[in-house]
Amino acid sequence: MLDLILLIPGYWLFQYFGWPRLLPKSLTISVTSRCNSRCKTCRIYESRSEPLTVAEYEKVFRSLGSILTWVTMSGGEPFLREDLPDICGALYRHCRPAVITIPTNGLLNDRIPSAVQAIAASCPAARIIVNLSLDGIGAEHDEIRGVPGCYEKALSTYQALKGVQRDGAANLSIGIHTVISKFNVSEIPRISGDLISLQPDSYITEIAEQRVELKTLDLDITPGAAEYRRAINGVIAEVRRHRFKGLGRVVQSFRAEYYDHVADLLLGKPSRWPCHAGFASAQIMPDGEVWACCIKGNSLGNLRREAYDFKRIWLSDQAEQVRRAIKEDGCRCPLANAAYTNILLHPPTMARVTLRALASLRNGTL
Repeated sequence: MLDLILLIPGYWLFQYFGWPRLLPKSLTISVTSRCNSRCKTCRIYESRSEPLTVAEYEKVFRSLGSILTWVTMSGGEPFLREDLPDICGALYRHCRPAVITIPTNGLLNDRIPSAVQAIAASCPAARIIVNLSLDGIGAEHDEIRGVPGCYEKALSTYQALKGVQRDGAANLSIGIHTVISKFNVSEIPRISGDLISLQPDSYITEIAEQRVELKTLDLDITPGAAEYRRAINGVIAEVRRHRFKGLGRVVQSFRAEYYDHVADLLLGKPSRWPCHAGFASAQIMPDGEVWACCIKGNSLGNLRREAYDFKRIWLSDQAEQVRRAIKEDGCRCPLANAAYTNILLHPPTMARVTLRALASLRNGTL
């Protein structure tokens, strides 16, 4: 984290003056678009691409070097790739990120625990955060996710991951993640309370949104401002009652700021911070396409066409055009992954997060 703090002035200069042109600190890597869920809030399973191989990822990670702090290994369902531990191992060897986050629907309860155990062992100095996606309790979750028995399989995966943690994976954190959509927004306070009672290391929510990546641009899935505010107030109340520990409290402090940001956007208010996507954060799609973010999906270039040299793409004229558009348009969106970076690079917001985290550590509340 210290290296990121030291680079913050450099990213400000990069965004406003175009120099120094730093590589991103936060990266989302979509390792596959395949998914074994059929969610009402996502149609990524309709995407078709030839994903990068482990050997190709080795070349990409070598070109990035050790600049990365936070990496999300996403999908689709990332654990559909049996070689996910090998990809994470290659990432760790070349890039040494401090945090690797992996979201999962938990359906592969016979594969996920052993894969996570292997990832935690091969990335010993990284914090491995596995976020299990649960949008309801029992049948209501199955209905939203489009798979009968999904909830029970996810719970089986969750309990097995807790066993991996108890058996010595000290660098493993297990979180629960809920997408707040039109399909569950009225029940979120109850849902969040029931899920938090499972004792995860962290509990986070994200709003269902329109993304190029998820093929949801024409779906009516985002709740209204008033119903979202009621729902998220319920989440915050449940989080306060639970009193998360350690990293979980820090995550909740960041998340509380993100929730206020989303509520403001739904009311049509301006963004709380400038967007640093394409400057301090980026996304690699399964086929090697590099995007500034997954909301607009504007390409900076393709790694396969550029000899797997991330730096060459990042410093290209095409990337500069995308960055210029982000800066001029004043992008505003509820993308959670980008929000973490944007918060870190925005002093007023970061000050609020720090004060909230300190208060939480002192008295055990959010």
